[in-house]
Amino acid sequence: PPERSPDSKPPHSPRWRKVILAVLALALVNAGAWWLWRRSHPKTEGPLELQGNVDIRQVSLGFRVGGRIQSVRVEEGDAVRAGDLLAQLDEGPYNDMVQLAQAQLSSAEASLSKLLNGSRREEIDQARAQAAQAQASLVNAKSTFERQRDLRGRNVVAQADLDNAVAARDSAAGQLASAQAALSLLEAGARAEDIAGARAEVERNRANLAAAQRNLADCRILSPADGVIITRAQEPGAIVAAGAAACALNLHSPIWVRTYVGERDLGRVRPGMKARVFTDTRPGEPIEAQVGFISPVAEFTPKAVETRELRSDLVYRLRVVVDKPGPFLRQGMPVTVRLVEENVR
Repeated sequence: PPERSPDSKPPHSPRWRKVILAVLALALVNAGAWWLWRRSHPKTEGPLELQGNVDIRQVSLGFRVGGRIQSVRVEEGDAVRAGDLLAQLDEGPYNDMVQLAQAQLSSAEASLSKLLNGSRREEIDQARAQAAQAQASLVNAKSTFERQRDLRGRNVVAQADLDNAVAARDSAAGQLASAQAALSLLEAGARAEDIAGARAEVERNRANLAAAQRNLADCRILSPADGVIITRAQEPGAIVAAGAAACALNLHSPIWVRTYVGERDLGRVRPGMKARVFTDTRPGEPIEAQVGFISPVAEFTPKAVETRELRSDLVYRLRVVVDKPGPFLRQGMPVTVRLVEENVR
């Protein structure tokens, strides 16, 4: 073997150990720096792909009033459009209520018109004639009183005859005052308070008529939107209470996908972001959609949600609204949502 120089040191000398430790320390520092940089600058992992389920709104339709069902015009699975007649109650009792309310309103309006128009000319003329007759009776009673008073002064008549003349005069004066007051009332017309009360009665009866007409209109169930009947709960002839469901409607729109995103990927999602929805039956035909809602509250991962880590974690619920759903999406259908990354800022 070659001879070792007197100045050379063995490989495991303290000097070599220091060099090795320095190199290891430098490698650890570089590895830590690289890890911190990677953590603050995550690499692009391609389009964000989420798993979710289709949500479709359902409406339970019923009558606002109670009664006997006259007809149910739809079957389960029928497609309906907004405004289509779905079911109808027997309208007979509610028609009677409308007619009664209409008659009461007409009576109240007639009473108000009578007060506003005042007394007829014939009634005023009659009151004037009665006042004139009372005036003539008073004049005659005064003449009789004066004669009886003169005769009594000469002791020609008894005191009783004079008293009767006085009573007749006073009675005639009272009748004249009453006739004149009645004439004044007819000429003045109705009191303002009576007219206000009559107006209030008209408004009350008008409100009763509107309520009766509304109840009559509520004897029919009209489709609130386009959709498909999924439940027919009642049959003709059944007596139902107000609010009882008669059928259920599955709306054509809006349709969205309920999915969840983890906190790590939350910054990659924003409202209005474009997305594509893929179904298992038509994986090659994506459906255009967009992110419509991001929950501001975190929640634990539901058991039905699949994550890459397959472990419980905090996630945020997303609502991905489907623009044109078509006929292939169904309630609860599992789908894949792929977000369009180029729209993320």
